[in-house]
Amino acid sequence: MTLDAQEVGSRIVVRHETGGVGPSGGPEMTDVIGHVLSVHDDTVTLELRDGRTADIAVATIVTWKRVPDRPVRRRRAVAVDAEELTRITSRGWPAIESAPLGEWELRASGGFTGRANSVAVTGSPGVPFDRALAEVERFYAQRSLPAQAQVIVDSPQERSFADAGWVRKQGYFGGAVVQVADLGPAHQADPDARVAATADDDWLAGYGRVDDAAIARAVMERPAKVAFVSIGAPTVAIGRVVVTGEWAGLSAVEVRPEARRQGLARRIVETSLAWALERGADKAYLQTMRSNTAALALYAPYGFVDHHDYVYLEPPIR
Repeated sequence: MTLDAQEVGSRIVVRHETGGVGPSGGPEMTDVIGHVLSVHDDTVTLELRDGRTADIAVATIVTWKRVPDRPVRRRRAVAVDAEELTRITSRGWPAIESAPLGEWELRASGGFTGRANSVAVTGSPGVPFDRALAEVERFYAQRSLPAQAQVIVDSPQERSFADAGWVRKQGYFGGAVVQVADLGPAHQADPDARVAATADDDWLAGYGRVDDAAIARAVMERPAKVAFVSIGAPTVAIGRVVVTGEWAGLSAVEVRPEARRQGLARRIVETSLAWALERGADKAYLQTMRSNTAALALYAPYGFVDHHDYVYLEPPIR
């Protein structure tokens, strides 16, 4: 059976040669499972369950077949490692500029949000720690941005940064709690909600954290599966939802002060989750401040529970 563009969107398993030598002396092979994003003459691109993509050379494919869109057994959201979830959330809010430092990810986006302008610290930087810190500071200095690190609370990396003199960033946006939930099939889109692939000016005005619209759009519109939800004319409530692999990410749920306490935020969330389910998500995450009790109360009925906290760290003043 030919693997062609008609399979875009299908979930398949591909067996292909790696280029190495297998135990029997023949070609080494491996299997990859994911949803087909694109098929070209020489390459097939799959989206894996954590949102990563895999490019497979057509010439190396031995066999492939469709598999059920949802596996019978799925990972529960709370069982996913904090470092893996950090990488997943970064794909859902991707920086304009991203560079690896070992397993760390250096992110820069003109200062728009901490998530897109900090080094995501997971695993090893691949170099001695003091050299890694110097690389981080150099990266941000070259871009006229303050150096900061997004670090999982109580992780070995947080302790290493503290030993090097880095301190927690102060203020409301100094960190967040990451909450997760397993999604059920019951979510329904609100008939009055608008869902768009891009953020229009009314949506951005409702978000209220935008100094440069072009930079904000470049970050928030970057994922392949993203939607901007809004209610009202003029817009009084907004939200953003992204799907990467099996995960949905909720963010930017905002309601104008004069329209609060009318259930609009719940309608935005319900529409967002319905949209995500249609695109293959079976679990969701969000990031909010622990002090934002209104947001935590909004999400609790949907089954969201704490997964981990992260903080932003800054180098010491010299």
